[in-house]
Amino acid sequence: MANETITSVPGFLAGALRCGIKQSNKPDLAMLVSRVPAAAAAVFTRNKIVGAPIIVGRRNMRSGHLHGCIINSGCSNVCTGRRGIHDAREMCQLTAESLIPQIPTVTPAMILPGSTGVIGHFLPMAKLRAGIPRLAGEISDSQSGGQAFAEGILTTDTRVKMAAITVRLGGASVRIAGVCKGSGMIAPNMATMLAYVATDAAIAAPLLRQTVKSVVNDTFNCVTVDQHTSTSDTFACLANGLAGHRVLRNTGPEWEKFQAGLLEVCDALSRQIAFDGEGATKLVRVRVSGAASAADARKAAMAIANSPLVKTAIHGGDPNWGRFVSAAGYSGARMRADRCTCQVGKVTVFKNGQPTQVHLGTVQQAMKHSELDITVDLGTGRAFACRVYTCDLSRQYITINADYHT
Repeated sequence: MANETITSVPGFLAGALRCGIKQSNKPDLAMLVSRVPAAAAAVFTRNKIVGAPIIVGRRNMRSGHLHGCIINSGCSNVCTGRRGIHDAREMCQLTAESLIPQIPTVTPAMILPGSTGVIGHFLPMAKLRAGIPRLAGEISDSQSGGQAFAEGILTTDTRVKMAAITVRLGGASVRIAGVCKGSGMIAPNMATMLAYVATDAAIAAPLLRQTVKSVVNDTFNCVTVDQHTSTSDTFACLANGLAGHRVLRNTGPEWEKFQAGLLEVCDALSRQIAFDGEGATKLVRVRVSGAASAADARKAAMAIANSPLVKTAIHGGDPNWGRFVSAAGYSGARMRADRCTCQVGKVTVFKNGQPTQVHLGTVQQAMKHSELDITVDLGTGRAFACRVYTCDLSRQYITINADYHT
């Protein structure tokens, strides 16, 4: 079987192990490393309460280059004050020191830390001091290493989330592969819980930064599970340049190919997050068209996607399409009700301000599918549109989050 994990990108090593942070005894420490320094770009949460790894990570990203990432799951290192920042820095220090024998160019400032899990607990540093050197000796470019990395960053996720493609740039074969975690506390205002993309493309750090921001806005910023922006959101892209083509420094046809490839990978990861929302049984694509502006399209799509009334109706298969239209109506987006249209799946239920003559049983049947499209045209006569991924809201979501800490 071909390697479709993040280690399918030449020059990248990865792995994970059980460090003892999680009570479940599942993998809880993961590492991704480039054999050579990589151009890097990252975006972080806009929540004003942020994890210590975000504070350290923002600082380490200033150079635009990374050698790797170290991530623990089971403890988010959030709301932990100065000690938390010291611990995040020590994670980077331990990682760099452990990698120097095989990668002499690595420094602590070239490591991006990440933590995910329960808020308000200090990291068990004794376990990390033992686990990080051991993990540094186990990472590899094997498929099993890439698979382990994807498993090691999970919390309430029920499955690993990966995507990979190959594109041609400047006559060279370029690999782009990504992995992410995210199931609950998903309402990104930049990215998602934790996401990492590796590529052997050669691209200058300023252009990579520009590309990442654009791609994130159309992918990870367009997925929501529960309207709760995480304190730990991180998306990082590392490009080590080993594909051998001429370095991309400016926008143009070759850059457009790379951007399209990165967009495809990130879109696939975003979709997987929504499908694996806590307690979710359905993936929902909310599409808004006919908006007067891009901002209006996003407002309306997010209002529909985040509405508990919408999400519970979808879970129960209730053909209450009025909830979809009314959510767009209160979103603040400009809207012409007399020209508005709403579709559930391929069934038009509302057109030009009034219901169609469709039988509700037909709508119920459309809502039974595990993937559902809700489409609303705001009727302004303009062509701006937005697509948001979300999921239904089930009883299981309440169970998971009522018992999360215990």
